[in-house]
Order: sequence, then C-alpha cells, then structure tokens
Amino acid sequence: MAKEIRAAKLNTEQFVSEKVREIRKIVGKGIAINALSGGVDSSVVTALGHRALGDRLKTFFIDNGLMRQNEPKQVKIIFQSLGIPIELFDARRDFFKALKGITDPEEKREAITQTFYKKVFGELVVRSGAKHLLQGTILTDIDETVAGIKRQHNVFEQLGIDPQKAFGYKIIEPLIQLRKDGVRKVGAALGLPASIFDRIPFPGPALAARVLGEVTPDRVKIVRKATAIVEKELSGMKVFQYLAILHEDRVTGMRDGKRDFGLQIEIRCWDSVDARSAEVTRLPYETLEKIAGKIVKEVPGVVSVTYNITPKPPSTIEAV
Repeated sequence: MAKEIRAAKLNTEQFVSEKVREIRKIVGKGIAINALSGGVDSSVVTALGHRALGDRLKTFFIDNGLMRQNEPKQVKIIFQSLGIPIELFDARRDFFKALKGITDPEEKREAITQTFYKKVFGELVVRSGAKHLLQGTILTDIDETVAGIKRQHNVFEQLGIDPQKAFGYKIIEPLIQLRKDGVRKVGAALGLPASIFDRIPFPGPALAARVLGEVTPDRVKIVRKATAIVEKELSGMKVFQYLAILHEDRVTGMRDGKRDFGLQIEIRCWDSVDARSAEVTRLPYETLEKIAGKIVKEVPGVVSVTYNITPKPPSTIEAV
C-alpha cells in the first residue's frame, strides 16, 4: 500500500493532478461507477472522479433507507449545482431484507457490505457497462479493519479479498493515503463547498451504525429523528463529530404519573483530528439538557437520553 500523506505536508494541487492521471490510466477509454452518500470521503472522490473522467463516471446515490433526514434530495441538488449529475437508486427493500433478524455488529456490517457490493452495485455495474468502481476508502478505514477494531465495509484487498473475483469489477481508491483532515483539504482544492468538505463524518453503514440490535425501518426512523435534533443543536460547534445512538434494551421511564417502558438514546460528541483517537467534547450542561428535552418530546417512545463520556480508545466514535 502507498505511504501515508499527512495533511500538513499535502500539496493538494499535485495530489489532484497525480490522481486524475492515475484514474484516467486505470479506466482507459472505459466507464467507471461510484456511489455518493454525501459524506466527506464519497463526496471528494466523486468530485475527483468527475475531474478525471467527466461523464464517463456514472455516479449513483444509493437510497438504502439508512440515510439522514432528506439526505438523498439535498445531496443531489448540491452536486447538480456543481455540474455533476447524480442518479438516485432505490435499494431500501434490499438492505432491510438483508438486515432482518441480525443483531451482531459484525454480521450487520457484512450484510450491508454484501448487499451493497454484490447485489446493488453488481446490478448497476452490469447496467452501466462499467469495469471499475471508484470509492473513497481512507487510511483510517484500513487501520481499523486490519487491527480488528471493526470491519469497515469498504476494505477488501487488505483482508485478502479480490473484488474482481468477489464482485466482478475492480476497485479504485485514490484517497487511500489520506486521513480525514487531508481529504477535507483535497475537497476544498476541488472546489466543493464547505458545507460538503467540512461537514461532520458519516459512516459507510449510515444509520445502521447507530442502531444497537436489529435494524428495522421503524428503529431507523427513531434514530433519524434524534440525529436531526442533535445535528441542529450542535451544528455551530467546532468539533469533529456528533451523533445519536438508539439502544437495544428498553428502560423504565415515567409519563403522566405512570410507568412508560421506553427507549434510550445515547448522544456522542467528539474532538479529533483524524479519528484515530478522540476526546469527548465537554458540552455545556445546558446544551445537553436542551437536546435531551427535545428528543424526549419529539421522538416517540424515548424516555431516557444519556451522554457518552468515554474517550477513544477504549470507546470508538461510532457504536457499531
């Protein structure tokens, strides 16, 4: 694997030029395909790929039913304004079918991986005639997977998996030498708006990474509402990431003087540079109190809101 390029030493103009040449050489006169989630890494690799290939890169937004509130529509509008066409692909049924009955974190990640790469993208590759998939794997994804911390859904060759044999196409990973801070710099150099390159990270498995236990449409709907509240209330904070997690067990609460056997939401907020380690943000108590009040009031069934105060390590930024 190529050597890490640290953000402080990154020459973005040189990096973009090199990767554009590299992508063009690999793809040749053919067609490549990629998935845009609206996250930092996928957005940057989409812009980079279109810089290299133009309309020979077919970009899809896979609606897996696990995205944040209004994400598909908003991301499509932003990229179309940049002259990058996006096609929405509805795969909600496929993903929820694959996740049905699964509670183990690694099994959930594997179900998402297989559904994404083999079924959904397998069909899109055949339809488009593409031979290559362009994706935004970064160095931290590799580190966590190889170390056995958690299996990142976009890591294959480092685990001895040949994507060509497993899925029928080759994978190009132009950001693999960078960490999140470097990817942001490349995004700025490519002309992406700060609302994209400087937004908080979002995991590949999307909101499935924030549901403990089985991932169902109803449970995703709950964590989606909680996520919208957390992101709205913390959007002005200069922090690395913030999120809401839905716990599996129900807890005892009270409403109108009676027991309410309800749900528990956990809030996490992090200070970090590259996600390898992270410190818990010392949010004002008044802020936490406001968020908790809104979640309990606006998210049906929630009776308890907690705040994670354990740094990474031993905790991790995402729960699953």
